[in-house]
Amino acid sequence: MCVQYAADAVEEERLQSVVRAIVAEAGVTSGEISLAIVDDATIHRLNRQYLEHDYPTDVLSFVLEREGDRLEAEIVASGQTAEREAACHDWDTASELLLYVIHGALHLVGYDDQTVEDTKEMRRQEARWLATWNDAKSKSRRVEKSKR
Repeated sequence: MCVQYAADAVEEERLQSVVRAIVAEAGVTSGEISLAIVDDATIHRLNRQYLEHDYPTDVLSFVLEREGDRLEAEIVASGQTAEREAACHDWDTASELLLYVIHGALHLVGYDDQTVEDTKEMRRQEARWLATWNDAKSKSRRVEKSKR
């Protein structure tokens, strides 16, 4: 697994480890997942190119190939969005970025957030993985927002 970005908030080993844990729990035993942390301009371009959404986003994930227990995929997260959103929600950028990577990895293994019920399950899974991989003092702002 390869992580690319120059921002201080990137904790490469933690991001790689959480992705490995999520896909392993889903039964993936082989393959390759690329993880890139990019700026808003890059994720905006990718979002427009691949999803026809003309705006930057927090994270994109792409399943390139899934056959049995093998997965080839990509996760692209915005470090700039993580910095901005973390400041707005009074927690650290590394935790926000971790949330994005968890969200992207969950999409790779079949979780979705297109319906209210799917979103509730996605948030539950995000909170579970954050509780395992993040500082106990940190909180999931997405989970808090969805409870309102």
